[in-house]
Amino acid sequence: MFKQLSIAVAALSASLAMSSNAATIPYPNIGTPAPTSSFVAEADGGVTAYFYATDAGYNSMIGMWVNGVPTGLYGLMNRTSSYGDSFFLGNVSAGDHLTFELKVLTTGTSWYSDETLNSDGKNHAYATNFGGGGLIPAGAYTYVAFEDLPDLGDFDYNDHQFVFTNIKTSVPEPFSLALFGLGIIALGVARKRIV
Repeated sequence: MFKQLSIAVAALSASLAMSSNAATIPYPNIGTPAPTSSFVAEADGGVTAYFYATDAGYNSMIGMWVNGVPTGLYGLMNRTSSYGDSFFLGNVSAGDHLTFELKVLTTGTSWYSDETLNSDGKNHAYATNFGGGGLIPAGAYTYVAFEDLPDLGDFDYNDHQFVFTNIKTSVPEPFSLALFGLGIIALGVARKRIV
């Protein structure tokens, strides 16, 4: 028994060591648009982007707008960047409204985390919390992944993936209320089954 446990621990340790590179954070609802998120600066200071992964056929890079004004800084080309590469997007003040831009060089188009700026009026960015790992130091980050095709293509939100520092994600109020409503309904259903 002890020998089997030792072998299992050794195998687990080896697999964890090999997983220091990023595994894709899958979009949980492939085939449907991601809920809209808005981004604000958490504190005064810089915003840094870390390259996470790409599954795109197009060449693209990331940029940032602060309070509706582009910083003009673009980096982390998806064809030449590696997991954990970082790029400084600029300084911000706490509470600044941030919009991330995916500049698709192959088609000459840009997609934004603010769907009102997108030519098709759809949300091209999926966001979730990320705690770091591998070459990205442990911390509080926001993972943002883009869909780079018009009308959202295949709806998998993995074409160009980044992790950002110093930002907070806020889901608009109607979505929060919908989630709250679904939670109440689920509690009601669970209560009926118990009774």
